[in-house]
Amino acid sequence: MFDTVHIVNQAAAPQLNELGFYGLAGAPKSPRDLLDECRDGEAMGFGSVFLSERFNVKEIVTISGAAAAVTETLGIATGATNHNTRHPIVTASYATTMHRMTNGRFALGLGRGIDKLFDAFGMDHITTAQMEDFAGLMRRLWKGEVVFGHDGPCGKFPLLALDTEFDEDIPLMLTAFGPQSLALGGRAFDGVILHTFFTDETLQRCVAGVKRAAEQAGRDPDSVRVWSCFATIGDWIPEDVRLKKTVGRLATYLQGYGDLMVRTNNWDPAVLERFRADPFVAGFRGAFDGKATTSELEHVATLIPDEWLAPAATGSAEQCAAAVLRQLDLGADGVILHGAAPTELAPTVEAYRKIRPAGRFDHLAANPAG
Repeated sequence: MFDTVHIVNQAAAPQLNELGFYGLAGAPKSPRDLLDECRDGEAMGFGSVFLSERFNVKEIVTISGAAAAVTETLGIATGATNHNTRHPIVTASYATTMHRMTNGRFALGLGRGIDKLFDAFGMDHITTAQMEDFAGLMRRLWKGEVVFGHDGPCGKFPLLALDTEFDEDIPLMLTAFGPQSLALGGRAFDGVILHTFFTDETLQRCVAGVKRAAEQAGRDPDSVRVWSCFATIGDWIPEDVRLKKTVGRLATYLQGYGDLMVRTNNWDPAVLERFRADPFVAGFRGAFDGKATTSELEHVATLIPDEWLAPAATGSAEQCAAAVLRQLDLGADGVILHGAAPTELAPTVEAYRKIRPAGRFDHLAANPAG
């Protein structure tokens, strides 16, 4: 593990705006961990931090404000929140506040969410049409428009307004999976976040889909930044923790939206059926990456093919760095080093700097959708 002095010394090197990390990855013990993660990540030269919302101690407005308070150069993105959990005026005001507080480092990222969770909470499922309608409303409100009598897929609102003097350019991001969401990202958003454990072929197909949709909408496809979300778990991390961040994480995804993962990657659906039919898996309550013990995860590992876990950066620091650069070579505009805190990623970042192509990413802003 690299110490704090080593991390801080990286600050003199160029900022890596093509790299991001997830704050509070997995199931954190305390949301206060984010404060040190953001300080460390900024000192190491990461371009941005991505923050996902969980309905426990990862409420997005609070943690993104905390990230803004302890950083000066780090881009900050919600990756992601759901538009149906807050009134549009609340979300638009939140984004404007973050935009101004960070001097333009903030991007509002939306996602479709998990249908099973919405069913449990008595909430409607999010549709592609709703997200597109909502994105349009945000842009109108940020430009100072007073919206009368809106009646669209995301709801009916007699009046929506923030401030008629507003003229804000706040980037919008979308966490996308299927063809419809990818196309929406290309035509109506400024950045797209892909999912973890995407094969090389899936990554290339998704990037092409986003760029093609942008071009068909009359936009510059290069203006939409597509981020690979890439599990980066080096072999210096303890083995039991690696198991949680690889097997545990993928198993959790298979719990929530396994059919979509399998369809997207063109994996064998029979393997997913065997996974679900396993008595332990069928009876397990909670997320595998948060609740399962090491021995339980060792059992789960026997149910998941090695090739399903292969789309990740593992091994030595040099091997991890090479895998990250390959994601960029395959077409991604940025890579989120997912599943580990910045201090755990320090060896990978140092090794990456040694092979980073000079000048290739100098045009990128710290804002992950800027």
